[in-house]
Amino acid sequence: MWPNNRESQPVFFNLLRIEFPVGAITSIGHRVSGVVLALGTPVLIYLLDASLRSAQDYEWVRALLNTAPVKGLVLLTIWAFAHHFFAGIRHLLMDIDVGSSLPAARLSAWLVNIAGVGVALLGGGMLL
Repeated sequence: MWPNNRESQPVFFNLLRIEFPVGAITSIGHRVSGVVLALGTPVLIYLLDASLRSAQDYEWVRALLNTAPVKGLVLLTIWAFAHHFFAGIRHLLMDIDVGSSLPAARLSAWLVNIAGVGVALLGGGMLL
């Protein structure tokens, strides 16, 4: 290769322009939702514990949960739980060769993504 040849130049990968298949998006979402749940569970346990200590602590937790940023985090946690649950069931079924053909796997990935967002929207409606 010649030094001026285009093939010898470094290639810049723009990660925002990569088109992921729906199965990859579902898999990445499963990992992200697992991290959100792992980080959020201790916080939820702390808030539950605080709400059960006294009437004043209960009112503090209630007031905290009525703020917009915390409602957003609760919505994220609802999505994470729903997505992780549905994607986990999908992976378990695929482990026993149920829905492991490419068309069925794509369909189940779409269903997991839609169901996770749908449950989050239902939960968000209850937060209002």
